[in-house]
Amino acid sequence: MPNRIKQFFDSHLKPEAETNTRHSQQLAAAALLLEMARVDDTVKEVERHAVARAIRKAFELSESETAEIIRLAESEAHNATCYHEFTRLINTSYTLPQKIQLVELLWEVAYADDELEMYEEHLVRKLADLLYVPHRDFIRAKLRVIERHNPA
Repeated sequence: MPNRIKQFFDSHLKPEAETNTRHSQQLAAAALLLEMARVDDTVKEVERHAVARAIRKAFELSESETAEIIRLAESEAHNATCYHEFTRLINTSYTLPQKIQLVELLWEVAYADDELEMYEEHLVRKLADLLYVPHRDFIRAKLRVIERHNPA
């Protein structure tokens, strides 16, 4: 893990033995959320807010910690060669419910602008597969997000 990432977590969050691993996984999840916002080559402000909201919700971070993890995740995503780098970290310790929650957050970012582009749906499906999320849970997560965005 690059030094600047370790320094951020050491200075901003609780120092614990397993924090580096946990924070690497959080950074990986944040990078995937950022990739979701960028998949259609246009990052709208509403998508940026959805990414920040998802990160704060998932990791219970302050606004400043969220901004810093987004900055670090953008750097990591820019330097990454594939999604496997991120999904491998998540798969090492996330439980299935945590992975489903991440897929649901990916759907939240995809639906943030109330439009679902085909590239967004494709990316959520691909990431859900890489995270070994069963198809039924992938669909249920999507339906929960649709319900929140379009209440009857």
